Amino acid sequence: MERQIAVVVLIVLAVAGVMYAFVYPYLSGEIKAQKRTAALTSGRSERGAVAGRGTVDPAKRRKMIAESLKEVENQNKKKKLTLEQRIMQAGLTWTPQVFLIGSVAFGLLVAFFLFVVNGDIMVVIGGAAVGIFGLPNWLLSFLRKRRISKFIEEFPGSIDVIIRGVKAGLPVADCFRVIASEGQEPVRGEFRRIIESQAIGLSVGEAVERFAERVPVPEASFFSIVINIQQKSGGNLSEALGNLSRVLRDRKKMKGKVKAMSSEAKASAGIIGSLPFLVGGAVYLTTPSYMMVLFTTNIGKIIIACGLLWMAIGVFIMRKMINFDI
Repeated sequence: MERQIAVVVLIVLAVAGVMYAFVYPYLSGEIKAQKRTAALTSGRSERGAVAGRGTVDPAKRRKMIAESLKEVENQNKKKKLTLEQRIMQAGLTWTPQVFLIGSVAFGLLVAFFLFVVNGDIMVVIGGAAVGIFGLPNWLLSFLRKRRISKFIEEFPGSIDVIIRGVKAGLPVADCFRVIASEGQEPVRGEFRRIIESQAIGLSVGEAVERFAERVPVPEASFFSIVINIQQKSGGNLSEALGNLSRVLRDRKKMKGKVKAMSSEAKASAGIIGSLPFLVGGAVYLTTPSYMMVLFTTNIGKIIIACGLLWMAIGVFIMRKMINFDI
């Protein structure tokens, strides 16, 4: 009986393995992504599909690039970044140990200041927690997002430099050197790292793979895919990068339109979020005794905590409503 059960389990596992190997790529969309990537770097498959016309449809090519960028972006969102990667993506030269020591020191400084000013042990513990875990991580995330936004702003121009260089007959590595010497930060620094990686023996494909790891945006990942495939199997690099550049510029225009359309909602959210603090400050200035009850009694502190919690929930909901994913 036990032998029969073991045989059945082995058969089920074998069938599941075969299904995973042959069916999962189609269900997850990996096969479609591979086909689109191959079509972007070489016009042969596309010409075979449209043999009667003799030319490749640029609109269809750009649509495939946009879909591939969306898939790469979804994959990047699923990856959990380490502290070292976040520090590197923020453009800082600190080590994780230095960041943690600085966070602890800042938290202790905030706790000491609150202890001198207030003396309440709960307030001191809360301030220490915010100083250690809250503000340093928020500052790191702010620097990281600002650097990545600036990179996305400058990256299409760098791709155009590579396109013009390739059309003029320059090797891809020489185009990288032009960007590393004359580009704008942070693109210039990232391409300088690519050149340094090549200097220590890495190929162009391996160097751009590390570049995509340092800058976790779909634009950099797709650029790495295009360069790698072109290095391994050839293809019209200038055409693929030209389509990528146009898609990036279209995404940039769309983000600008969305930002303009959502500016009124963001202003309203800022006003609504700041009203409780402005009204509370005005009441405190006119009648301090009326407001001090919230800070001197236990029920007042509970009310403040509940109010801050509801405020945080409201701000989070408003942020989700006015942030659009392009």
